[in-house]
Amino acid sequence: MIKLSNIVVKFGDFTALHDINVRVKEGEFFTFLGPSGCGKTTTLRTITGFIEPAEGKVFVKDQDITNVPIEQRNIGMVFQSYALFPSMTVYDNIAFGLKILKLKKDEVDKKVRDIAYKVDLSDEQLKKAVSQLSGGQQQRVAIARALVTSPAIICMDEPLSNLDAKLRVQLRNELKKMQRDFGITTIYVTHDQEEALTLSDRIAVFNNGFIEQIGTPNEIYNHSDTEFVCNFIGDINRLEDDMVAGLIKMGSTLNQSDHHFIRLERLRVNTPAAANELVLDGVIENREYYGLYIKYYIRVGKQTLKAIEKNDGINIYEAGERVRVGIHPVDIMTYAAADA
Repeated sequence: MIKLSNIVVKFGDFTALHDINVRVKEGEFFTFLGPSGCGKTTTLRTITGFIEPAEGKVFVKDQDITNVPIEQRNIGMVFQSYALFPSMTVYDNIAFGLKILKLKKDEVDKKVRDIAYKVDLSDEQLKKAVSQLSGGQQQRVAIARALVTSPAIICMDEPLSNLDAKLRVQLRNELKKMQRDFGITTIYVTHDQEEALTLSDRIAVFNNGFIEQIGTPNEIYNHSDTEFVCNFIGDINRLEDDMVAGLIKMGSTLNQSDHHFIRLERLRVNTPAAANELVLDGVIENREYYGLYIKYYIRVGKQTLKAIEKNDGINIYEAGERVRVGIHPVDIMTYAAADA
């Protein structure tokens, strides 16, 4: 559906994107993830036509659109700020693109009302000025305006970042449902790891203008290709040398000079030891109570390990309590020191 081939973007002497290669399947929810300034929005703007690459090609359905004007690309866009017209009504905001296409008035009206219904905007809200709506309602207007012209692709640049945490989670679920219902190919930009893991079919992780890894949420999280991805996605423990040495003594083939990491949920607290598992004595330093789970900070030798345990309402450990921590070699992600 979408193919980026050897894309290079430069701003003066600065190279913002280095040899970017991406393939997005039709109907896929594909996320560009990474920290601020990593190149994800620049890549999105290259797809939409706001930025012209210094090298490389952009293809949609095997057609080269690298030099096609923005308005002819049939790509819907939802901006971080929504970019709505505050003095216009919701109806006129949604209808704007259709009027540019010079559709008949009755056809415009039908399309506006159909898409408003699909994104849960009422007839009463269609009459209001955009400035009278809440953040969540404005986001729906922005999505409706992007979808009403029936684009082949929709691109979203951090569309939930201006909303409060509770509304973000609510609209995240609605966004995925809408995308699935419409079946539209979606490119989504975010720096929020949880958002990316929750929404995406696949994720491209960006770092300093390069793509570190492309994969499913499970591949990105549990099988991180690089140390950057391993550290950027979710929380993690890096194992100190003495723990690595202990695992090697247990028969593990780990290399002492490499960097070794383990996810919080992979640590086993006060459970029967499994074969080849290193079991260490520790002391609970602190805990964070999240309801569904509890995050423990456990002092083991010179290191504090973080562990997540399911909250069963019974086995809740207090600060100062002694526990056993199990580490199994199969759960460790390892990277050569040179990759750091």
